[in-house]
Amino acid sequence: MSTRISPIIQASELFALQNNESVIIVDVSNGKNAKANYDEKHLDKAIFVDLNSQLSDIKDDFANGGRHPLPKIEKFAETLENIGISEDSHVVIYDDKNGANAAARFWWMLKAIGHNKVQVLNGSLQQAEKLGYPVNNKTVSPKKVGKYKFYNWKLEMVELDEVENISQNEDYIVIDVRESNRYRGENEPIDLVAGHIPGAINVPYMTNLDDEGLYLPPSLLKQKYLSLFANKKAENIIVHCGSGVTACHTLLAIDYAGLDIPKLYVGSWSEWSRNNKVIATEV
Repeated sequence: MSTRISPIIQASELFALQNNESVIIVDVSNGKNAKANYDEKHLDKAIFVDLNSQLSDIKDDFANGGRHPLPKIEKFAETLENIGISEDSHVVIYDDKNGANAAARFWWMLKAIGHNKVQVLNGSLQQAEKLGYPVNNKTVSPKKVGKYKFYNWKLEMVELDEVENISQNEDYIVIDVRESNRYRGENEPIDLVAGHIPGAINVPYMTNLDDEGLYLPPSLLKQKYLSLFANKKAENIIVHCGSGVTACHTLLAIDYAGLDIPKLYVGSWSEWSRNNKVIATEV
C-alpha cells in the first residue's frame, strides 16, 4: 500500500526537492495571457499545462458537459506522457492564483487516474517567489517517459440527471462553491443565466483560504467541513462550481483536512443552466 502524502506542499518544503529528478513541477496558470506570463517567468524547471486544451475537452455547446468537460482518460494519459510524467513521478502543481484553482483541477485529475504522489503548492507562484525559490524564463523540455498506464477514473463524479434527482433530497448535500453573489443570482459574469441549483448550499471556495491566500490549517478545514457534512458520507455529497474547475479547490481542501473526497459534478452551473433546468435565486 502506498503511503499517503499531503495534497498540499508548502513553498518552504519545495526547496528540498530542487534536485530530485523524480519531481515534475507543473504550471497550470489559466487566463488570457497565461502562456505568455509563463514564458516570461515561471518556477525553475516548471512545465506549462493548458487548462483548456490539455485538461478539458471543450465542446461547441456548453450544454454538453459544461465549459470544462473532462478529456477522455486516454487523452489525459497521453498528455501526462507528453509532459514527462510517469506513474512514479512526484508532481508539484502551481498556478498564478493564490487559491490554486486550475492547479487544483489538475491535482484532482491526477488523483482520479490513480496517481498518489501529487501536491499543490500552497500560495502558488507568489509564495514560492516570495521565499526566494528560483524563478526564470528558461525553456523546459519534458523528459521522455513510457506510456502512462491507466484503467478508469477512480474518483467519483455525477452527471446532470443524478444531480437533478437528489439536489433537494435531505439525505444529500449539494455544495456550490461559487462566489455568493453568483449563487444568489445577483449577477452572472460568465454563464448565460444567474442563480443556483435548487437545494444547493453555498460555501465559496475562497473560504478555504486565509487572508494571505494560503489554505487554512487542516484542523480548521476539518472542523468546518465535518460541521457542514453533518455525518453524511462522501458519496452523498456533491461539489460543483461554474465549470468544474474551482470545485476541485474545495475537494482539495477537504482532502487536505483528512476527509474522504466527495463527488464532483464536472458540468456544474455552466451545464445545468443551459439545460432548461429549474433555477433558484432564493437563499
